[in-house]
Amino acid sequence: MEQAQDSTTKQDSTTKQEIIQKNGPILRVKDMSKTYKTPTGSVSVLQHVNFEVQQGEYIAITGSSGSGKTTLLMLLGALDTPDNGEIWLDTTAVHTLRGVAAADFRREKVGFVFQLFYLLPTMTALENVMAPLLPYSRKLDFNLKKRAQVLLERVGLGDRLDHPPTRLSGGEQQRVAIARALINQPRVLLADEPTGNLDPKTGTEVLHVLRELQESGNQTLIIVTHDPEIARTADRHIQVQQ
Repeated sequence: MEQAQDSTTKQDSTTKQEIIQKNGPILRVKDMSKTYKTPTGSVSVLQHVNFEVQQGEYIAITGSSGSGKTTLLMLLGALDTPDNGEIWLDTTAVHTLRGVAAADFRREKVGFVFQLFYLLPTMTALENVMAPLLPYSRKLDFNLKKRAQVLLERVGLGDRLDHPPTRLSGGEQQRVAIARALINQPRVLLADEPTGNLDPKTGTEVLHVLRELQESGNQTLIIVTHDPEIARTADRHIQVQQ
């Protein structure tokens, strides 16, 4: 049986803590459980998970390999559904979403950053950032290309707009992926081992970008990580235990 244990990892300034508390919870998980069926039987991954995340918080999800960290992230982002319990993002009952409704929710409310970059090789950096919203570009009330340009400038790639992934370093590709995750101005940014495929120096730089974006924009950030150093940079961490 796994449980998610919530704890504070550091003391931030009083000002930041006051702002976070004033903002109130953006994400609420209530008595959530998840079990997978396998050819040899059922495997209980998460059991009776309860926690809240405040708007503007930076949360690290930690735990041993196979403990359910990534499963928890997928459930929060409506890429999977719990067997029992509730997940609320603002007033949206995430645990009830299926099919098109789940896809619409992800497009409108959530940004994802993964260990692998998943960039489209035939597209430029700018086109990759625009890609998630290109099918809906006629319905948008903003200039998609302009927003993508601004995001790439924010992550330090203003001079790489026309570069395909093959002409970018690993760290630059992950920065493009971060910009892409922010193109829909998500309520929550979910990152699954975002530095795991990078060398330590580049990983530190990418983490700095994520933290800077989170702090400057009051962005709620939830990172899955096996690295205790990364976990220590978070406002709080949620440990998934066996």
